[in-house]
Order: sequence, then structure tokens, then C-alpha cells
Amino acid sequence: VPERDRTELKRRKLLLEVTLKSYWIRKGSAFSTAVARPETELTPEMIATGSWRQLAFKPYNFSSLGLPPACGHLHPLLKVRSQLRQIFLEMG
Repeated sequence: VPERDRTELKRRKLLLEVTLKSYWIRKGSAFSTAVARPETELTPEMIATGSWRQLAFKPYNFSSLGLPPACGHLHPLLKVRSQLRQIFLEMG
């Protein structure tokens, strides 16, 4: 399409220009079909045999929050006290 016709069609909003991007993906030098799972724990056997030197370990995440601690329960006397208080509040 000539430039003059293209600008006229754009002005009348009858032409929409689209830019297409394409990529070529090739196998790199570190490509492998096997999935290697890193070790998560260091055992006494690994230390004794020295096999830990050749293993890949999972990096430790120092910013994770961890599991919240399990909460306890109210003391039975405090529970009775709160129930009595609620009863008296409802009575006025």
C-alpha cells in the first residue's frame, strides 16, 4: 500500500498496523531432559563419607516466615468469667 493511501486509511481509522515479534528458541549447552532435585538435608552419613561435597543443595530461604505457632486455649476459670460477664452485659 502506498504511503499516501496508508496515511489516509489510518486517518479514517480503517487501517490498523500490527507489529509482530518472533523468537527462535534453541537448546542451550546446559539443556537436559532429566530434572535434578537438590538435596534439602545434610545427614551424618553424608558428612562421614564426604559425599556432600559433590551434591547440590537447595538454597536456604532466610526471609520465609515459617508456620505460625499453634495457639492455646483459655483457662477454664477465665472462660467462665467471660461467659458470666456476657450474661450480665445482656441483662443490662
